Amino acid sequence: MINRRVITVIKREFKEKLLSKAFIISTLLIPVFMFGILGLQTVFMSIEGDDGTNLLIVSESSEITSKLQTELADKDYVTEGKYLLTYKTVNEGSRDEIIKENKNDLLGESLTGVIYIPQDALEKKEIEYYSKNTSNISIFDNLRGPVNSILMNIYFQDKNLNEDDLVFAQRWVDFNGFKVSESDEIKEEGVGNRILSYLFTFLLYMSLLIFGSMMLRAVVEEKNNRIVEVLLSSLHAKELMTGKILGNTIVGLIQMTIWLLPVMVVISSTIFVLPPKFTIDLTMGHIGYLLFNFFVGLMTYLGLFATVGAIFDNEQDAQSGMWPIMLLIMIPFFMSFSMIKNPNNSMAMIGSMSPFASLIIMPARMTLVDVPAWQIITSMAVNIGTLSVIFPIAGKIYRVGILMTGKKPKLKEIIGWIKAKN
Repeated sequence: MINRRVITVIKREFKEKLLSKAFIISTLLIPVFMFGILGLQTVFMSIEGDDGTNLLIVSESSEITSKLQTELADKDYVTEGKYLLTYKTVNEGSRDEIIKENKNDLLGESLTGVIYIPQDALEKKEIEYYSKNTSNISIFDNLRGPVNSILMNIYFQDKNLNEDDLVFAQRWVDFNGFKVSESDEIKEEGVGNRILSYLFTFLLYMSLLIFGSMMLRAVVEEKNNRIVEVLLSSLHAKELMTGKILGNTIVGLIQMTIWLLPVMVVISSTIFVLPPKFTIDLTMGHIGYLLFNFFVGLMTYLGLFATVGAIFDNEQDAQSGMWPIMLLIMIPFFMSFSMIKNPNNSMAMIGSMSPFASLIIMPARMTLVDVPAWQIITSMAVNIGTLSVIFPIAGKIYRVGILMTGKKPKLKEIIGWIKAKN
């Protein structure tokens, strides 16, 4: 029954929650955050990173070569100098010879790729793309339209339309990617690695958020229930924090390993034979790097989440304080999805070797292209360096904040905790 006393309580709760700093900040910042994320995603997707693309377009038809040269000459990416296109007409069946002639340039990446248009493309609309990086979707997007237009114009000249002609007109040009590597074998690239790239990105993103949120809630709960005071009577605050972080990290690593078991079975045995379009070009070394990367990354983020939990007295305030950490996870997540369009663009390369971002971006990038060893080593060094910086700072804040209750500390006080000598 609603009476005067109930209404008084309602007013009190209404004023307390509505006028609280946490409510005001979250109300104002979440729309800004949402639009900001959409804006960042738009920017990331707009970055193709195709500057300096050097392509050799080889055709078994002089007519196709001539028409393509005319069609592509006026395209923005050509007139602006982003694409350097070289054209060549060869006899039928010259594919292997062309690839052999240009293999060193392809491996050295002075030549981005070879686009080979066989004579039967006039019937099948299937184009072959040979490159060290066959995952550059932006090249396919830029060239698919002009190539399709040329094939249609040649196919339909001096013809009366019939049902087969209409089927051909409706069919879109299909680029089949072939990966060029140090070995003599040239493999057709399927979509398996691209699917794994999405999978790895999603698993890393979800695991960091889930385990981070669990750590934050656990620290706040222990602080409120005074359990931490009992624990600190028998061990040091840094020992408590280290134990909590390592324990949760090991649990997370076990969970991630279990999730990746199907992938390990597929790439390390012949028990399962995937369809050609879903082939996976991956080694156990990739999986080992991902697990090592995840272990270091999870420790780093758990340290940050534990720090936020130690600063605040209640979960509501802690939720508002964890947004900066959430951004450190979400921005690389969106960057990783945008990178899949061209894994070798400058944004992907820099992000895969940057603090926090490399934890998510590098594993996804490694599934799509052959990343140079120096970049992988740099990424590992950056991740370990980030952890070595974050951990001592988190320890100092945790040591003081975990025992403080009542007034919420200001930023100046927190900085003072960091500067204080142990």
